[in-house]
Amino acid sequence: MSSPDPFAGTSLRHVLATLGEPLVRVLVAPLGLGVPVQDVVILDPEDPPETHPGDLVLVIGARGRSAAAAIRAAGRRGAAAVAVKGDGGIDVAADAGVALLTVGAEARWEQVEALARGVVDAARAGGEAETGEVLGDLFALAQTVAALTGGLVSIEDTASRVLAYSRAGDEVDELRRLSILGREGPERYLVMLREWGVYQRLRAGEGIVRVDERPELGIRRRIAAGIHAGSQPLGTIWVQEGAQPLTEQAEIALLGASRTLAPYLIRARTQPDPQLRLREELLAGLLDGRVDAESVADDIGADPTRPAQVLAFALAPQQPSAPSNRLLRRAELVHLIAVHTAAYRRTALVSVLGGRVYALLPDLPENSDASVLALAKEIVAAARHHLDVPVRAAIGGVVPRLSEAVASRGDADRVLIAMTRGHWADDVASLADVRADVLLSEVLAYLADKPRIRDPRLAELLTHDAKHGGILVPAVLAYLDAFGDVRTAARELNIHPNTVRYRVRRATEVSGIDLTDPAQRLLTELQLRLPR
Repeated sequence: MSSPDPFAGTSLRHVLATLGEPLVRVLVAPLGLGVPVQDVVILDPEDPPETHPGDLVLVIGARGRSAAAAIRAAGRRGAAAVAVKGDGGIDVAADAGVALLTVGAEARWEQVEALARGVVDAARAGGEAETGEVLGDLFALAQTVAALTGGLVSIEDTASRVLAYSRAGDEVDELRRLSILGREGPERYLVMLREWGVYQRLRAGEGIVRVDERPELGIRRRIAAGIHAGSQPLGTIWVQEGAQPLTEQAEIALLGASRTLAPYLIRARTQPDPQLRLREELLAGLLDGRVDAESVADDIGADPTRPAQVLAFALAPQQPSAPSNRLLRRAELVHLIAVHTAAYRRTALVSVLGGRVYALLPDLPENSDASVLALAKEIVAAARHHLDVPVRAAIGGVVPRLSEAVASRGDADRVLIAMTRGHWADDVASLADVRADVLLSEVLAYLADKPRIRDPRLAELLTHDAKHGGILVPAVLAYLDAFGDVRTAARELNIHPNTVRYRVRRATEVSGIDLTDPAQRLLTELQLRLPR
C-alpha cells in the first residue's frame, strides 16, 4: 500500500458540503470554492501568523473586522480560507483574495477544527478504507438517508455527541440547531427525551421510535433508530421532519441505515490516533514483507539483532451473530492485547491482518518460552472474562532477529489452522504442541501443488469411488489409521469388520495399490488425505 501524499488535500467546496449550515457558511470566495485545503490551523490574532498555502485558518478571539489583520496575513500567505465568528471582514477578504467563512456563534472552535481536520485527513488517506475516512463516510451517509427519508438527519454516539448530519435549510428546529452547534444534545432536551422513555426504547434493540411534534418546546416531529452491534448500543440516527412530511418509505430507510451504520460507528469508536495507526502499519508492513526490520526497530526503539516472536489471536467460532458485533469484539480485543503485550514488552506492536490480531514481541530475553505462554493464556482469560468472547492464541516460534518475524508469523498462522481443525483442545497452543499436524499440513500442501509426484492409480480410485457411493476411500483411511486393525477401523466406521476387509480389498483391486508395501502404504495415506 502506498503511503498517503502528505501534501494531498481536498477542496473548500467539499469541506463546506460536509460541515454545512448552521455550523459554517460562506461570506465571500474570490477564488471560488474549488481552492484546495491541505491543512487546518487555529490562529490567535495576537500570535505571529504561521499559515501556509492551502491552510484553512480558524481565527479565534476576534470577530468581524477585528480579525482584519489576520485575514490579510492569511491571504498574503496563500491560505485557502479564513473562518471567523461574525459577518464582518468581507471587503478585507475580497481584497486579500481569500475565502471568508463565518462560524455559528454557539459553535465551539475545537469542534469545528476536529470536523474540518477529519475531512482533510480523509482526503489524505487517498480514498482507501482507513480510519481517517470514517467522518467523511458518516456525513455522506447522513446526506443519503436525508434524500431517502425527506428529512434532516443527524447521527449521534451513545453520549448524544453529534458525529455527522445532513445539510439543511431554514426548517431546522431548536433541538437540531443546538445539537449541531454544540456538537452534543442540549441537556434540557436530553432530559425530556429520557423522561419520555425515548432513549430506553432506542437502547432496547432494533425498531423505529417516534417522537411527536412539540411546538411549545420548539421540537418538530422526528423518528429515530438505535444503532447496535449485537446487543450493545453504539448510537442513534435521528430524522427530523422538515417543511414537507417524511416520505412513505422513511421508516424502512431509517431501519436499513441503522443497520448499515454499525461498522462505521465501530470504526469511529476504535480508530487510533495517527501515531498508533503508524505503529499498526509498521507491524503490518513488517509481517507482509513491505517494511524492513531496521525501520521498524528504529521507530519503536527495539534492537533488530535480538530475538523476536509473533503471537496470533483469532475469535473462536460462536453462535451466528451480526458481522458488526464480531467487528466490535475484534476491535475491543485489539485494545486488550495491546495493553497486555505493552506491559510485557514496551516495544510490543499489535495490528490486524486478514481478520487475525498479531502481536510482535521484540527484544526477547533468553528462555522466554514460559513467560510468553503465560502472557498468551492471560490474554485469552482476560478476553473471556472482560469481553465475554472465546479467543484462540497461537504462539509462533522464536526467531533470532527481527527481520525473520515473517517466519514466526507463518508458524503462528499454521498453529491457528491446526487448532481450527480440532487438533488441539486448549485455547492456547505453540508450534511444539501441534508440530505433527503442522508438518503434515505442509507436506499435504506440497503434494497438492505438485500433481506430477502423485500416483495416478490413487486418482483412479478416487474417481471410481465418487461414482459408486464413496465408501472405499473412507474404509482405506480408517484401515491405515488403525495400523491394519480391521476391528478398530470397523468401530470407527460403525460397520462390521468383514465389511472393512471387503472394501479395502476392493480398493486395492480397483487401484492396483499394494498396501503391504510400506512406501505405497505411506503414499496412499498422504494422497487420500488431500482436500477434494
